[in-house]
Amino acid sequence: MTKLKLSVLSLLLYGGFLFAQKSGGMWIPTELNEVEMKQMGMKISAADIFNPNAPSIKDAVAHFGGGCTSEVISPEGLLLTNHHCGFGQIQKHSSLENDYIKDGFWAKNHSEELPNPGLTATFIVDIRDVTDGILQGTDDDMDEQKRQDIVKDNIDIISANTVKESYQDVFIRPFYKGNKYYLFITETYRDVRLVGAPPSAIGNFGMDTDNWSWPRHVGDFSLFRIYADKDNKPAEYSADNVPYTPKHYLPVNSKGIKEGDFTFVFGFPGTTNEYLPSSAIEQILEVTNPTKIGIRDVALKILMSKMKVDDATRIKYASKYARISNYHKKWTGESLGLVKSNAVQKKKDYEAEFTQRISQNPELESKYGSLLSEFDELYKESGKYEKAENYFNEAIYGNSETFRVALLMNNLLKSYGSTNFNSLKERYQNYLSGLYKDYDPDLDQEVSLALIDLYKKEMPKEFQPADGINITGDTFKNSFVTGKANINGVSIIGNTAKAFENEIELLNALQSDPLVQQISKIEEVYGEKVSPIYTGIQSRLSNLQRKYMKAQMEVFPDKLFFPDANSTLRVTYGKVDGYQPSDKPTRYEPITYLDEAMKKYIPGDYEFDLPQKLMDLEAKKDFGPYGVGKGKKARMPIDFIATNHTTGGNSGSPVLDKDGNLIGLNFDRVWEGTMSDLNYDPEICRNIMVDARYILFIIDKFADAGYLLNEMTIIR
Repeated sequence: MTKLKLSVLSLLLYGGFLFAQKSGGMWIPTELNEVEMKQMGMKISAADIFNPNAPSIKDAVAHFGGGCTSEVISPEGLLLTNHHCGFGQIQKHSSLENDYIKDGFWAKNHSEELPNPGLTATFIVDIRDVTDGILQGTDDDMDEQKRQDIVKDNIDIISANTVKESYQDVFIRPFYKGNKYYLFITETYRDVRLVGAPPSAIGNFGMDTDNWSWPRHVGDFSLFRIYADKDNKPAEYSADNVPYTPKHYLPVNSKGIKEGDFTFVFGFPGTTNEYLPSSAIEQILEVTNPTKIGIRDVALKILMSKMKVDDATRIKYASKYARISNYHKKWTGESLGLVKSNAVQKKKDYEAEFTQRISQNPELESKYGSLLSEFDELYKESGKYEKAENYFNEAIYGNSETFRVALLMNNLLKSYGSTNFNSLKERYQNYLSGLYKDYDPDLDQEVSLALIDLYKKEMPKEFQPADGINITGDTFKNSFVTGKANINGVSIIGNTAKAFENEIELLNALQSDPLVQQISKIEEVYGEKVSPIYTGIQSRLSNLQRKYMKAQMEVFPDKLFFPDANSTLRVTYGKVDGYQPSDKPTRYEPITYLDEAMKKYIPGDYEFDLPQKLMDLEAKKDFGPYGVGKGKKARMPIDFIATNHTTGGNSGSPVLDKDGNLIGLNFDRVWEGTMSDLNYDPEICRNIMVDARYILFIIDKFADAGYLLNEMTIIR
């Protein structure tokens, strides 16, 4: 068979995989796949979605706290996001006397709205392609460090010379693995106040059991309000600030959705890696995910055992538990989805076609012929360092607050005598004041001891201290880090400022603290034998990935490539569609209802309790104008799913209909579909959204906060 015939056959075999978009992608809003969006049902134009010179939908979409998405839904700056995105603020305002986590919170007027120091809402004003300027002076053959230095200098120059208002900011990000660069002009509002949140029995119904799964029955939403100065410009919190007047806000469509409807999601997705080679996916399945899942499993079981029986612990640790649990379950589902979708073999098929094509072109062969074999060698070399890196990050730094504090204290000790010691001391003091507010030394000791036992057992011996690790209950008892031993005459818990007051005593305590000493040994070995080698390998992989990305775009000129997510504003689109998980014989419908939640109800249960008022509304079928059906057959929609390509950071993103009206609030993905970060497959991947009708119903009928609806434009 000739090479030409092989190529034609490959196109027939893999063409659907290579070139059909099938609604996947996280598109830069200035470069939308508008043709396909309209073919799928969109009625508005790309300019209606993003226009730097006139009000458009992008003016209603804000980066919430730097990690989630939110959207303005009224001309008075009312901001909608997920309950789990606003949970940190809800928790900070909660106490045993005012348990807003359990009971919910609804401000009756502007004066009751609660300020949140440090919380921000950032809007994108403009996006510009600055690739030519950023890459000026670089070429593919130059030393990688020299290339990075030139790029950094060019970024600094272009950023400094960008014309903007005094209250605006500029940042530049790489796209397509560093083959293109885009500049963003932003406006950040720093006075964002809590307006309303349902009880966790609504906002987090099903909790860990239902997380990353379908069917779901959760009202995962909360409401905030942006405040500005008298000129509608960004300002720090002030009692004199007024509700923000947006350039655009989203009308809410209460008419509902049905299977097959076009949808699109507008938000700030965090990180994806759609263009990795098969060797990378194999490492994720065999090393990375199993390591992280195993470590977090240990921590979660201990935390939950205490949270279930003690309300004070539940309040203190609710946000921490959610953070640890969220990605534990995500990584588990990601691995299942990669296996179910046959992702490794698909990547290998793609690579076979890539290799076939470049073999027919001497120029491409000379530039890219060794790329895949170089990947294979590097991933093989990196295996044990990948495991060691994850063990240190997860077991020592990530999931033990005590170990993390010991690491910080060791870093402070090492910085003594340097110019940044005082600033570091002040920063750590402020950090610890917040951390110890929700710290249980006995519970964290139990978690930490379990994690260090796992570390000693699973961390490769060559990456452990030669004289071993000796951390026991006595180590915690005799450490000031845990608050059980005094420093400067006080426990650091609740007296952080006093503990840091006498610098000499602080340094002496750091030098003699048994826990700081043990963690210092662990960190020293990691810093010498793991971190520099791991970082070097990752740098080489990053360089290879940039070349591979460029190669793919050259070798497959007919394929539309979208850039991986990098926490910048993106659009993704799809259709409302049902789902059949691999472990279930039944295909689930794309919409869930309140009567189904009642079947999950367990009185007093930590995860599946429901408020009595909500159950009464269901029993009476009192859904107002938001339900479907009539009489005893009336039902209240809660959540729905679609084929939109989302990831972390899309939490809180608006889900919009063909006309650009709000129909839902994105909050999750189906378990196996979490592999869309690496391998989007429309047969498996579904994003999960709160139905806008349920949000309106909870605000109006459950919370009796219909006055908030008076601000909105509701399409009935």
